[in-house]
Amino acid sequence: MALQVTTIMLAVEDMERSKKFYVALGAKLAQDFPNFASFDLDGGSALGIYPTAHAAKDAGVSPEGTGFRGVSFHHIVATPEEVDEVITTALDAGGAIVKPAASAGWGGYFAYLADPDGHLWKIAASA
Repeated sequence: MALQVTTIMLAVEDMERSKKFYVALGAKLAQDFPNFASFDLDGGSALGIYPTAHAAKDAGVSPEGTGFRGVSFHHIVATPEEVDEVITTALDAGGAIVKPAASAGWGGYFAYLADPDGHLWKIAASA
């Protein structure tokens, strides 16, 4: 058996706010229930959102957690201009800049942003 990621699930505080954020970034809403929504992503994978309390109960863990979660998602685009476009779209949709866009020592250009629930996204271009 080969490991694969078919769906990434994020716990969120406000379902409507998160749906608007991910649709604004180009995710296609596939399922929309009161306590779960899923989005089809390019490449065949999916993103799911679930209210934090429900997600914690489903996993049998406490819903509390703060600070860096040890995970970030990376969206790679073709140009630095596209990085800036994604950042602008994310800000307009309720995201926040965590690390402003800048040239990188490895020759690329990247920034970190947070979705409305603080999940980290690195937006990067290699040239």
